[in-house]
Amino acid sequence: MEFRYLGNSGLMVSEISYGNWITHGSQVEEDTAKQCVRAALDAGVTTFDTADVYAGGRAEEVLGRALKGERRDGLEIFSKVFMPMGEGKNDKGLSRKHVVRGVEDSLRRIGTDYLDLYQAHRFDHTTPLEETMRAFDDLVRQGKVLYVGVSEWRADQIERALKIADEMGFDRLVSNQPQYNMVWRVIESEVVPTSEREGLGQIVWSPLAGGVLTGKYKPGQELPSGTRATDPKSEKFVADKVSDRALLERVQALEPLAAEAGLDLAQLALAWVLQNGNVSSAIIGASRPEQVHKNVQAAGVKLDDGLMARIDEVLGESIVRDPALTRSPDDIRA
Repeated sequence: MEFRYLGNSGLMVSEISYGNWITHGSQVEEDTAKQCVRAALDAGVTTFDTADVYAGGRAEEVLGRALKGERRDGLEIFSKVFMPMGEGKNDKGLSRKHVVRGVEDSLRRIGTDYLDLYQAHRFDHTTPLEETMRAFDDLVRQGKVLYVGVSEWRADQIERALKIADEMGFDRLVSNQPQYNMVWRVIESEVVPTSEREGLGQIVWSPLAGGVLTGKYKPGQELPSGTRATDPKSEKFVADKVSDRALLERVQALEPLAAEAGLDLAQLALAWVLQNGNVSSAIIGASRPEQVHKNVQAAGVKLDDGLMARIDEVLGESIVRDPALTRSPDDIRA
């Protein structure tokens, strides 16, 4: 495993991190989830990402039990707050009330006394940003959170938060967690340049585009059983991609390029993400331990410029670049 600094902070994270969105507490049984976490640990992964909303809190609980007995100082545990966690009017968003309650609940579910990174899961248009940033800073000063970051924020929103932090003496954001992969590149034109200038690192989710970049979805063929595309709980997240025949054909055309680099398609996709110097870590999920063993082999792989250019040629019009596609709900309280 290779390691990188999280933005301009002093925190080092594993290039490949393990995330449990969709899988833990929902898609896979707990014994299998624990085997996947063990496989990640055995491969040198030290960074684990979750969120309070995943499986209604169960994902945090499963991760906590899977990591029980591990040396806490050797791990980096991340979680997030924003999404609805109940029916109450204050059970969502980034108000002080929800942020403070959220971290207490996450610490209890995971079974730890601090989080290495606490992230605003989306931007809250209804709460003053000053209120959110002060709440985050208070948690840092209390030692419940070591660093703060965001997820799926636009460049201008990141800049506003940093301006408030600088003016009020708060801890600055150190990271953003965006969707980013070979075909979804909406962060490249605005978020990445802002992050590079301001010292944020990207913790990338969906580097495999929901599994589409593994090549397992073949154009014109029936969707393979046991995959995300056939699971009622997760198929909505990939339905548009697996129904895009042109995209699936282009992914298949990447096969010889991956072979040329001595990689499979999943490893190529992960290695591609890690070529971006602003990426601190790429999050993988897994429903089987062998997926972890294969995917971690993308750490430390260097792709030459020629290969990167040929990947762009193959994917062509399937690449999405519009920065306006990074959005948060207009009113979480609606």
